[in-house]
Amino acid sequence: MSRVIVLMNLGSPDSTEVKDVRRYLNEFLMDERVIDIPFLVRKLLVGGIIVPFRAPKSAEAYRSIWTKEGSPLIVLTKQLLTAVQSKLQDPVRIVMRYGNPSTPSVLKEIHHTYPDLKEIVLVPLYPHYAMSSYETAVVQFEELHKKAGYSSTVKTIKPYYDHPAYIKALADSIKPYLNKEFDKLVLSYHGIPERHVKKSDCTGTHCLKVNDCCNVPSAAHKVCYRHQTFVTTDLVQEALGLPKEKVEQTFQSRLGRDPWLQPYTAARLAELPKEGVKRIAIACPAFVSDCLETLEEIAEEGKHIFLEAGGEEFTMIPCLNTDEQWVNTIATWVEEISAGQTEMLLA
Repeated sequence: MSRVIVLMNLGSPDSTEVKDVRRYLNEFLMDERVIDIPFLVRKLLVGGIIVPFRAPKSAEAYRSIWTKEGSPLIVLTKQLLTAVQSKLQDPVRIVMRYGNPSTPSVLKEIHHTYPDLKEIVLVPLYPHYAMSSYETAVVQFEELHKKAGYSSTVKTIKPYYDHPAYIKALADSIKPYLNKEFDKLVLSYHGIPERHVKKSDCTGTHCLKVNDCCNVPSAAHKVCYRHQTFVTTDLVQEALGLPKEKVEQTFQSRLGRDPWLQPYTAARLAELPKEGVKRIAIACPAFVSDCLETLEEIAEEGKHIFLEAGGEEFTMIPCLNTDEQWVNTIATWVEEISAGQTEMLLA
C-alpha cells in the first residue's frame, strides 16, 4: 500500500466521567496554541482554576448529548470514515488532536500495517485556519510524524473555507431547512480571542488594525480566521440566493474575560427577538461534525436563550456530518491529489 488517507478531527473525552473529562480538558487547554500564555502560568491557570471548576460542568453537558455508541463527534467521524472509505481504494483512518485515537497511535498503526507506505494525505476537518484548530492539529501531526522518523511523506489539505465544492455542499445541506418562513439565517462560528487573530497576522500591521481589515486585501488573510469566516458566510449567502439582511454571522464558545471575536452568539440570540426576529434557522459552519458546541451549546442552550427572550421558532441545522455531497467532496479531493491536481488543495 503506497498511500493512506487520515481524517483529523478535534476529539472528545473517552466518557462522561469527570475524570475522563478532566483528562481531556487538561490536554486541550494545555495546548500552547489554545491558551497562548507562558507554560507555568498556563499550568497554574488550567490545572488550578479552569479544569477543577469546568470538568464537572462539562461532564454534565457531555451527558446531555452522549449516545449509546459514545461521543457524537467520535461516532460521526467514524461514520464519515466508513462513507469516505466506500468511495476510495486507499485505506482511510481517523485521528483526534486531543484524546483517542491519538496521533502517535494512528501513525504507529498505519506504518506497522503498511511498512512500505509512501504517502499520507491528511484531511483536517477544519474548514478555516486558526492557530487553536487547524494549525495546532496540522503542526502536531507533522511534528510527530517527523520525530518518529517515518519514511512516508505527509500531504496536507489546506483550509477549504472558500473551495467551491465545500461551499456547495454546505449551502445545499442548509437549503432544505429554509423551506418554510424564517426571519433570519444565523451562521454561528466557533469564536477565538482577538489576540489570536493579531498573533497570526504575518504582516503584523493588518488584522484588527486596519479599518474594515477583512475586506482590505492582505497576505494576512491566508491565515486569518476572522476573514475566512466572513468569506464563507458571503459565499453561502450567495449560493442560497438570500439577501444580506436575511443572514447574520456570530461567534460562540467564548472562554475567559479577554475580548473574543464578536458579535457573541448567545448575546445575539437574546437580542434578536427584541428586534422582531422571531423565527431563525441556525448553522455552525466552523464544524463539519456535530459535537458539544453544536448539540449542547447551540441546539439546547442557544434554543433556550432565544425562546426565553421571546423567539417563536428555532431551527437547528445539522453539520455536514456524513452528507453524501460532503463525502463525495472529500473523496474527489483525494483523487485530485492522486492525479497531481493540487493547486487548490494542498497547504
